[in-house]
Parts: sequence; C-alpha cells; structure tokens
Amino acid sequence: MARARKPSNWAVLFPYVLPYFLYVGVLSIPESALPRAWTYLLALVASAAGIAWGWRWTLALTGPRSPAVSVLAGIAAGVLGTALWIAIKSLFYEAGGEAYPPAEFWARLAASATVVAVFEEKLFRGFVLLGAVQWDQARRAGSKDPLGDALHDCSIRDVAPGTWTPTALAISTLAFAAGHNPGEWPAAIAYGLLMAGLWIWRKDLLSCVVAHATTNATLALWVRHSGHWTLW
Repeated sequence: MARARKPSNWAVLFPYVLPYFLYVGVLSIPESALPRAWTYLLALVASAAGIAWGWRWTLALTGPRSPAVSVLAGIAAGVLGTALWIAIKSLFYEAGGEAYPPAEFWARLAASATVVAVFEEKLFRGFVLLGAVQWDQARRAGSKDPLGDALHDCSIRDVAPGTWTPTALAISTLAFAAGHNPGEWPAAIAYGLLMAGLWIWRKDLLSCVVAHATTNATLALWVRHSGHWTLW
C-alpha cells in the first residue's frame, strides 16, 4: 500500500499563523472598548483555541533527545535570554517608564508565558526556519522556482530535527525580529539566534518553547521589581 503524501507547507501554513493573528487581532481592540487586562486574557483564550485547533497539523514539540533535558536546557537558556534582552534593549531605551496596573501586568504575563511562547516558536523556529531550509536547498539545487517548490512540493516534516542553513537561520531570525518594535530589533535578533541555537543543539521545539516562556515570565517579574518598564 502506498504511503499517504504528507501535506505541503502551503497546506499547513494556516494552522501556524492563525494563533499569531488571533493574538495580534484581539490586542488591536481599543482600550476604550475593552480594558487592557481583559484584552490580554481574551487574546490568550483566542490564541489557545487556535493552537489547539491546529495542533494536529503542526510539528510536535518533542524530538529525538530527552524531553527532561530539553526542559532544563530551556529554563537555563530562558534565564540567559532574559539577561541578553535586558542588556541589549537597555542600549536603546531609557530606564523607567509607566508601570502597568496589576491586573494588566498579570494578564500580559500569563499570555506571554504561555500561548505566545508556543505559537512564536512553532511559527518562527518551526515553520519559517524549516521552510527556509527547503527553499535554500531548492535554490542551491538550481530550481527555477525555489519558493514555489518549498511551499507546494515540500513538507517541513521531512526536515530532520536540528537541520539549518545560514541563510535559513537569517530568514527566520529576521522574520522573528520583524514582529517587534524597531527599537527591539537588535535584542530580538540576538534572542532569535539563541532560540535557533537551542533548536540546533536539542533538535526539538520543546526546549525553545520552555526557554521563551521562561524569558517572558522572568523578564516581566524583573521589570516589575526594578521599575524599568520600558524594557518589557
């Protein structure tokens, strides 16, 4: 019996981007229409629903290596990522800033340390990085339409865990940085490279998700303690 063909990258693009756009879309609701704390909670619920709906079509979080070690590595990398983010972003933003009201602070922390960590890592270190690997491979093989080949004739499920190319690394990192404010681009580029390094080392998305969640939580708690709200 012939094996069923894996869905192309184009066919599974929607489940990867849906949680991202649900989150951003809900956060675009003006504060005059809905208190910001409730907006973050609604964005969390909407994005979580999108993640759950598309889970079957996206890459699994675990890989060939020990999940327990990946969790520990992710926590360590997440703390390192917090220090990296603070050090770099501090070069472009003055310390201080207006504090978040408590309800809004905890709602944003809850969202950023859960759904944001999942959908950003699945999208940028999963779909974009591996899709860019396949585009780069098709381009170097002399394809006349490498983008079309990568989207319509390839499946990122065929890419071995931990695979990367310098070009694909640059594309995924710049795509990740583009989702941040311009003043955050240097910090986001450095952080994106750190997350890609985890993918290459641990060969799974679990370590990246744990690291991202750890960074988002520890950064939030640090700015609340230090009062340097502009760094969050």
